[in-house]
Amino acid sequence: MPVKKLEVDNDNIDRRLDNYLLSIFKDIPKSKIYSIIRKGEVRVNSGRVKPQRKLKLGDIIRIPPYLDNEKKFEQAKAIPANIIKLIKNSVIYEDSNYFVINKPQGLSVHGGTKNTIGVISVMRHLFSDSIDLCHRIDKNTSGCLVLSKNKTSNKHFNEELKKKTIKKKYLAILKGHLKSNMQIDIPIDKSFSTNAKSFVSDNGKQSLSNFKILKKLNSSCLVEVRIYTGRTHQIRVQSKYIGHPILNDNKYGDKEFNKSPLLKNIKRMALHSSEMEFIDQSNKTIKVKAQIDKSFNELLELLK
Repeated sequence: MPVKKLEVDNDNIDRRLDNYLLSIFKDIPKSKIYSIIRKGEVRVNSGRVKPQRKLKLGDIIRIPPYLDNEKKFEQAKAIPANIIKLIKNSVIYEDSNYFVINKPQGLSVHGGTKNTIGVISVMRHLFSDSIDLCHRIDKNTSGCLVLSKNKTSNKHFNEELKKKTIKKKYLAILKGHLKSNMQIDIPIDKSFSTNAKSFVSDNGKQSLSNFKILKKLNSSCLVEVRIYTGRTHQIRVQSKYIGHPILNDNKYGDKEFNKSPLLKNIKRMALHSSEMEFIDQSNKTIKVKAQIDKSFNELLELLK
């Protein structure tokens, strides 16, 4: 069986060898990648190298053929046809650098122990192994999710995130009625326990959002939330903090309220990433809107 050779392109100049291989063989354990580099099974320009070796344009990387076969085996794992169709139909924007999808509620962006199939694995299966997540949204949150087609675009998006230039709006259904529109600016910290919750703490980082009332409902309200920071579970923690938790939020919500007969048939969390706007690396403005799905709309109808 012939060895496999990869040539370094412009997109991967100055990347470490280990990081480059990990980005290509995403389903192979990190420990295995480091092991084959140490053993000399991976070579650059026919020479043994260390994992931290910086790559140059045109470098030829030799990998053992079984590694490529393992990758193909992992990719060939069955993804249900209905999930493939669901994700394919969820694409709401595409250009040469980015995809934006209206992520379905209930699907994780990454596969894991409990969720073997993630959005990213389906997108790579459908389009290309070079696709990466630009950011994340919770499994039970639906709406705008941006994915890059190349490393340059991914890096640019993350730089824009750091500069806080990306505009994000959400729709949420909250318990009770907000008395007025409000700005919430509180410090949020993150727990690294098994339950992994975020919480309000003086030691936390700033979380800033604007809550705007759109409609009063039966014992609840529909709000639009513009976020200016990206703390983990930011809107969910803030909603709980002001005494108006998100409906059907199993982590931060009101468990008794969520058990009400009105909600018994729809258990989806009432949070949806509705709009996103950012400027790409060529200074083009990309603005997308993601429509609410059937279950979110049914919640609104039930709560009128």
